[in-house]
Formats: sequence, structure tokens, C-alpha cells
Amino acid sequence: MRFPLLLTLQALWASVCQTMQHYPAAWGHYDVCKSQVYTDEGLTWDYMACQPEAMDMTKYLKVTVDPPNITCGDPPETYCALENPYMCNNECDAQNEDLAHPPELMFDFEGRNPTTFWQSSSWKKYPRALLVNITLSWKKTIELTDDIVVTFESGRPEQMVLEKSLDYGKTWQPYQFYATDCLDAFTMEHKTVQDLTQHTLLDIICTEEYSRGYVWKNAKTVRFEIKDRFALFAGPHLHNMASLYGQLDTTKNLRDFFTITDLRVRLLRPATGATMVDENNLSRYFYAISDIKVQGRCKCNLHANSCVFDKEKLNCECEHNTTGPDCGRCKRNYQGRTWSAGSYLPIPKGTANTCIPSNIGPVTRVCDNELLRCQNGGVCLNNLRCQCTPAYTGLLCEKPRCESELGSCGGPNSGQAALSSTSLPTLLLLGWMLLRGASY
Repeated sequence: MRFPLLLTLQALWASVCQTMQHYPAAWGHYDVCKSQVYTDEGLTWDYMACQPEAMDMTKYLKVTVDPPNITCGDPPETYCALENPYMCNNECDAQNEDLAHPPELMFDFEGRNPTTFWQSSSWKKYPRALLVNITLSWKKTIELTDDIVVTFESGRPEQMVLEKSLDYGKTWQPYQFYATDCLDAFTMEHKTVQDLTQHTLLDIICTEEYSRGYVWKNAKTVRFEIKDRFALFAGPHLHNMASLYGQLDTTKNLRDFFTITDLRVRLLRPATGATMVDENNLSRYFYAISDIKVQGRCKCNLHANSCVFDKEKLNCECEHNTTGPDCGRCKRNYQGRTWSAGSYLPIPKGTANTCIPSNIGPVTRVCDNELLRCQNGGVCLNNLRCQCTPAYTGLLCEKPRCESELGSCGGPNSGQAALSSTSLPTLLLLGWMLLRGASY
């Protein structure tokens, strides 16, 4: 009694799994690189575009502050509050752990009391400019997924530039300029991200939105808006990510805009809180940063869903027979066709563009999306085969699966028709009834 029941449940489960293929999970994550599927040839792999989850990238960076002696505390120094020149009780001493403010404190756990922060030496060499470069390096290509946010413990700088590099710091390009007066500081008009459109998204702008003085002392953050730029394609609440992924897939300049290997914060003029600098109390003017947030994912060219930190470096765990730090080339003996990055399209699974063995000879193009289209809802996989819907078979899914069975397609004797018309809830209910009957 038990054995026939098990066979029945096994067949029922197979039907449920087949039915569930028509109800895919919400698209957009691309977190699976491959899955096993049943085809006419038996169990085989179905390859999909995939990418790692977004994460806090500040856990994996190296920070450099230039010039090297610009961090406060050597020699020890006392600072005054910007808004109150007579409140001079803030000390910085590099030899005292409780009073030191090294660069690492920009990336420690936020929420501690008192707040921890990096701090520069004061503007004691005024009128010479107080210039500081803070460079964040990953030794890895990463893709930004959320806003870059710099939180200042001092007043926000009156002039600042955020820069990016795509070649590990060899060359730099500006991301955005910040100033209390854009025209005076950079000969640029003041703009905000809300002034950008789909056609001007790549424009480099100067904004005065984040550079106000001590009157706005409670506003501490300076932001580079990634999500607002995403929203130009994906909508205000990023509901239409399909549109964004389509643009990233087909527009290299747009994809490169959100891709970096290094970031650099160039601090050009500290907050002064007034039109004139008080030369009698220069210890009021300095930079102090309590936190920098950078959210992103390893760039793996849609050939990996995992990225590991090993030997002080991030590396993609490549799939699809690819290799390299960014999965940017085919593995040895898998160079049967030119390497290509994966594609977000067609949604929801994208195209894996797997590397294929070198020794199988010329690849025959079985299907494509132009002339050799898969029929009856079939999907072309890497131009090598059609993945047919359950009701069809054949090279291009041109033959009803029930053609060779007893009875005509959809006829009263067609088991296939009966199966396809059975809903998922009905199948689950039938399984429950069988289990309950077996228990008596």
C-alpha cells in the first residue's frame, strides 16, 4: 500500500514543480547563476545572469589621508567650537587613545557615545589653503547601489569635490562639486540632482545644497545621490527596475558611471561660518568626519552571485566557466567562443553568455531572437537550444507534446491536457488527501 502511494506522491510532486515553473519569484535580484531543469534530453543545467548582493563596502577598503601629517594630534592641539570661539576644550593627542582621531574612526561602528571621528589639524597656516585628500581603495571594481554619504562632525566644508577612479587610482574624474558658492568656487552654476533628466544624468554638477555654514550646524551630511539618479529610469520608488536594468545593459557609459575602483574626497576649504576668517582664532577651523557610507556590490560581469574577501582583497567566485577578479575572461579549455559579459535581458533571468568548451568545434546557432525564434512560448538559451513550455517539444518547440500520445491534443484521452488544466491548489489538495488517507 505504501509503495504505490509513494509513487503517486512522487508523480504529484513532479507535476507541482512543473506547475510552479509558471510562477517565478519576483525578478530583479539575479541571485542564482544556474538551476537544474528537465528537458527532452533529461536533467540539465539552465544558466542565468547573476550578481552578488549589495553590501557595506567600507568593511573592505583601505583608507589613505594625504598629506600624511594632516591628521591632528602630532603635536597635541586644542580646538575651539566653530559657533563659539570661547569654547576651546576639545583636545587631540595622537599618543592618547582616548584623545586620538585616526582615519579608521570614519568607518567604525556608528552609534557610540561619545561619537568617534577622524579630525584634521587646524587651519594654522592660513591664508594658505587647508587641503586634504581622503582616498578609499578597494583593489576591486565595484558597482554602487546606494547613495554615498559623508557625515561631518565639524561644520560641512565650504568647498569639496568627490572624485572617482576606474583604474585603481591612476586617473581621476569628478563625480560632483560642492560649495557655498558654486560660481565663485568652480565657475559652475548651482544645480541639484532634481535638475537632471535621463539625457543629462551623466552631467557633472556643482551643488550648494550640502555646504551651508554653522547656521545649519545640525545638518551634518554631504551626499552623492545614486538612488535619485536610478529613479530617472526606474521611477520615484524604484518600482520599474526593469527599465533601469535595460539601460545599464545597453549603455556602457551609464554602467561605467556607477562603477568605481576608488573614491576620493577632496576637502578644499573648511566651514568658517562667516564671511571673514577670524585670524586670531584659527583653531576654530578644521575638518572632522565621523562616518562615510558606501553601499555597492562586486562587479562580476553577471557571472557570479558571491564575492569573498581573501588575502586583503575582494574576489568574485566565478560561474559560467569564467575566471579572473571580475570574471572577465573564459577559463582555460572553455574558449570555444569569445568571452562576453552576462546580460540583464531578457527579464527576469537575463542571459548568462557562458563560456563553452574549446574542443567541440564550431557552435551551431539553433535559435535566436530574430529569424530562428523559439515557438509557442519557448525561450532561446544562449543560442544553443530552446527551453520549451511543458505542452510543446521539438527543436524550436514546434510540436505539441501530446501528438505522439493516445488521443488528439486536448482531447478526452489526452493526459497532457488534463495535467495542464489542473491548478496548483488542486494538486496540493490532492496530495494532502492522499497523505491523510494513508494515515488511516
